[in-house]
Amino acid sequence: MRLHIANKNYSSWSLRPWVLMRQLGIAFEEVLTPFDTGSSWASFRAFSPTGKVPCLENEELAVWESLAIVEYLAEQHAGVWPQDAAARAWARSASAEMHAGFNALRDECPMNCGVTLRLASPSSALEADLVRLDELWQEGISRFGGPFLAGSDFTAVDAFFAPVAFRARSFDLELSNASRRYVEQLLALPAMRQWDADAVAEPWREPDHEEDLLASGTLLEDRRVGSS
Repeated sequence: MRLHIANKNYSSWSLRPWVLMRQLGIAFEEVLTPFDTGSSWASFRAFSPTGKVPCLENEELAVWESLAIVEYLAEQHAGVWPQDAAARAWARSASAEMHAGFNALRDECPMNCGVTLRLASPSSALEADLVRLDELWQEGISRFGGPFLAGSDFTAVDAFFAPVAFRARSFDLELSNASRRYVEQLLALPAMRQWDADAVAEPWREPDHEEDLLASGTLLEDRRVGSS
């Protein structure tokens, strides 16, 4: 299988299937195509029907959209979703909520693994997203016993929230102590540490992503290679 992704520093959608497959030991070839300045549609159309990442290829089959990729993997590999039926239903619901929602969190806190910022005044929509995030995470951990969202093992629902861990670190988001512990647990995973190391080592800077980042707050630290 080949997993097409974009810049690890920016691409939160790419991170989801990548960290799941790495953490569960599902073999694949990584194919990284950096974002073009402006639109990447033409470049990404070479491998993705939508001109977006991620896209998983298995021989002549293409599977796009991170949620569809996860479901495709679940048909072939144990451990993608929790074994317990109630935990599995909750995990699918929470993943779908993340896939379709939390728009203020995405817009106001763009993923950039190699920086630390002081967030500008958060909107009421962002504050509502953070309240819901805390509520959702604490529900999963308390209901299924933790330390992950749907039980003792890392599964797809944790992969869907993995980009939020990088956002929480970069923007020092206001979260409960329990949620902060969960963020630290995600960041400590071997696959997350590898993604982080790869992200800060990338040489590319895409102007639109950089502009969005600086519009979101005051840059305090840039740990990326080549930054002064």
